[in-house]
Amino acid sequence: MPSIFGEGPQPEGAMMRVQNNTHSILFGYLLWIFGFTGAHRFYYGKQISGAIWFFTFGLLGIGWLIDVFLIPSMDRQADRKYQEGPLDYNVMWLLLTFLGIFGVHRFVMGKWISGFLYLISGGLFLAGVLYDFFTLNGQVDEINRQRYLPTRHPQYP
Repeated sequence: MPSIFGEGPQPEGAMMRVQNNTHSILFGYLLWIFGFTGAHRFYYGKQISGAIWFFTFGLLGIGWLIDVFLIPSMDRQADRKYQEGPLDYNVMWLLLTFLGIFGVHRFVMGKWISGFLYLISGGLFLAGVLYDFFTLNGQVDEINRQRYLPTRHPQYP
């Protein structure tokens, strides 16, 4: 089993840890092409800097150029922060980006009522889509943790 120390013999007391791969570097670079909008930063869960990039056009292009070197680090951080599961982050971001005003991503997450509201209101007049850009990673993470992680025994928290 892979661990934080790689394959082979493990140091004494080393914890075994399964590696998550929740976000794709390739997808991050594709979003980076439109990075002056902050898309890649939202994708990696960096909402504040994503908003700054959006309103300043990637810090006037300078931050956008620097990000080409920071994407691998942002990918590793997102992989550590978010839980892998049947709801794929890449698919959810594609659905939000291209079909968000129709609420397709909400239907996939099982949020039928808000999905229907998005469908009939154009993503709640785009305000809901904007909200989801800020919170999609957290929503998918919560669903993956609640529904797909093994339940713990009440005696062992």
